[in-house]
Amino acid sequence: MANIFSYLPELEGDELIYVQNLAKDYDEYHMQQFANIYRSRRKDPMMILITTLIGFLGIAGIQRFVLGQIGMGLLYLLTAGICFIGTIIDLINYKKLTFEYNLNVAREVASIVKGL
Repeated sequence: MANIFSYLPELEGDELIYVQNLAKDYDEYHMQQFANIYRSRRKDPMMILITTLIGFLGIAGIQRFVLGQIGMGLLYLLTAGICFIGTIIDLINYKKLTFEYNLNVAREVASIVKGL
């Protein structure tokens, strides 16, 4: 059993606990594979915050495109972030949006690593 924090020191809080529980039975090889794939696919909350702030400069919805929510991204783009209200809500909830995205990515990566 490998320590996830030594492979992914950038993880914090609930994300760290979730990923550690997900990868608790991995040996060193599988842990390294999981860490490499997960690190390349996960999103940093600061990047989502920055892309949400860009929404106030006229390109609303970039954060939704980055998170793979193409429909919401188009809606935000065509409605100026639903009259900036949606963008303000995303500014408040950027950590939650990122956390939910990263949990989905962790589940996908875990299924990939199980197949190795």
